[in-house]
Amino acid sequence: MSSTGKTQQIIDGVIGLGLDSDKLPVEHYSQYLDELARWNKAYNLTAIRDFDTMVSHHILDSLVICPFITGNRCLDVGTGAGFPGMVLAMAKPDQSWVLVDSKVKKTRFLNHIAQVFNMVNVEIVHGRVEEYQPETPFDLIVSRAFSDLGSFIIKTDHLVAAEGRRLAMKGKIQAEELEGIKNREYELQGLQVPGVKSERNLVIIR
Repeated sequence: MSSTGKTQQIIDGVIGLGLDSDKLPVEHYSQYLDELARWNKAYNLTAIRDFDTMVSHHILDSLVICPFITGNRCLDVGTGAGFPGMVLAMAKPDQSWVLVDSKVKKTRFLNHIAQVFNMVNVEIVHGRVEEYQPETPFDLIVSRAFSDLGSFIIKTDHLVAAEGRRLAMKGKIQAEELEGIKNREYELQGLQVPGVKSERNLVIIR
């Protein structure tokens, strides 16, 4: 597929999300996936390899929570190859983002991406989130398939600002998992992602 065709595919998906493609760096997203495919050959960063599925399950599945992104200082825990954190940082260059992951090969890839696109609003941190001790807490913390909700809360309690929020991107959620956070104020939001047939949910924890 040509670079123009790849970009158009992302534009179509963004429109399917109800977002304005003119306000998003869609060409950068296409190049990002090209870099990911290149690195995947040597480092096996993600299981998904074909472009169509990378668009839906990485780019669009990250952008679907754009309307919920607030605050000036944001953190993505267990970011992996940058989903959703790097995608959202590209979408929102006025926000400051920190992306944390415990695997060296993934943080090395993310540093490469940050350099390629001259992303001055992103900091990459190699380490375990429960051991991460920043000087300033975060307005927003996001995660995708990071852990169960109870563990997500415990591991990030020291990182969230007093009035901050946490967004946990999940697939199908069992009642037992929600029962584990019943003493917290939260909202469950269903998500629809073009090209993703499996159930997607967002848990907003205040």
